[in-house]
Amino acid sequence: MECPNGELSILIVDDPEITKINETYLGRSGPTNVIAFPMQEGPFREINPDLLGDVVISLDTAAREAQQDRISVESRFDQLLVHGILHLFGFDHEKTPEQAKDMMIKEEKLLKLL
Repeated sequence: MECPNGELSILIVDDPEITKINETYLGRSGPTNVIAFPMQEGPFREINPDLLGDVVISLDTAAREAQQDRISVESRFDQLLVHGILHLFGFDHEKTPEQAKDMMIKEEKLLKLL
């Protein structure tokens, strides 16, 4: 996962805004906690090979989830940011249980580094 010159953008939004993004770009209704838009895929990936993509995080959802899990909002935000960045590197937890497990293991390793 080396990318010493990698660049990404982080957009922090509220639930209404992430709902719009979720519906517009993913065809899913309602808010979600994090959405990642990889730029290393598709026909324009060669334009800027150091551009990893965009991570969008709903602070509203992160705060709710933090309260439910009895952790700080900062800790939940870190979890979501790492999760989104892993998506930019091609990790996916929705396709197979094995991929979900691999992603979870990588998330835990990275979060321990923070």
